[in-house]
Amino acid sequence: MKRIVFLIMAALFLVAAFAGCKKPEQSVKERFILGFDDSFPPMGYKENNQYVGFDIDLAREVTKRLGMELVLQPIIWDVKEQELNTGQIDCIWNGFTITAERKNNVLFTPPYLRNAQVIVVKQNSPVQSLADLSGKTVGTQAGSASIEAIDDAPEFKASLNDIIQYKDFLTALMDLDVEGIDAVVIDLVVANDNINRSGKAFRIIAESLGDEEFGIGFRKTDTALADEVWKTLLDMAKDGTVARISTQWLGADISIIGK
Repeated sequence: MKRIVFLIMAALFLVAAFAGCKKPEQSVKERFILGFDDSFPPMGYKENNQYVGFDIDLAREVTKRLGMELVLQPIIWDVKEQELNTGQIDCIWNGFTITAERKNNVLFTPPYLRNAQVIVVKQNSPVQSLADLSGKTVGTQAGSASIEAIDDAPEFKASLNDIIQYKDFLTALMDLDVEGIDAVVIDLVVANDNINRSGKAFRIIAESLGDEEFGIGFRKTDTALADEVWKTLLDMAKDGTVARISTQWLGADISIIGK
């Protein structure tokens, strides 16, 4: 009888001992599928048959530190939230502007970069202000925050002759270059990158349609994954990794992570 009691107590002791041992923390996912617009430099785009950019490099480092395999999945930007909520991707990470409307369907991280919606015209254009675009035709990207910025400026929108929505900003800028349209409403970081790298005779007018912030978008239920990614970005900001990547792609450390 004593032997049976001893064996039971020993078994209970072993169970308790194992229960008290914590397993090493593991990432909430093994594969991390990042949805992005592959025509959105310098945030994410295709060059020499490879996907590169500021957001891509941030994601590579985050997933490396979390022990996850990064899968880069180009998406049609106009249906990005559908791709996310049907499970085709795990996040939208590509200059994704935080808006009140998007917050209804997407779980955002805190903002990591400031941006603005600006107007790009040709160097020889007479346009100097938003009022000068009255009766003109502007272009922008379908499904972008630029559309919302135009909608949020009803007087400006009503003054326009037409608004043409393109599949991406690069196509809109190409049409501007051949004078198919009069201006492009576009993200500041994209406009600066295009003007600096393309050498095209473009300029940004002084008056903008407002400031905004970029965040990483997750499904509403994926709070653990969003928290892991953000905590890792905070660590990267502290050790200087974010500053290095920002300087490489944006010319300076303009990230606002942890600031």
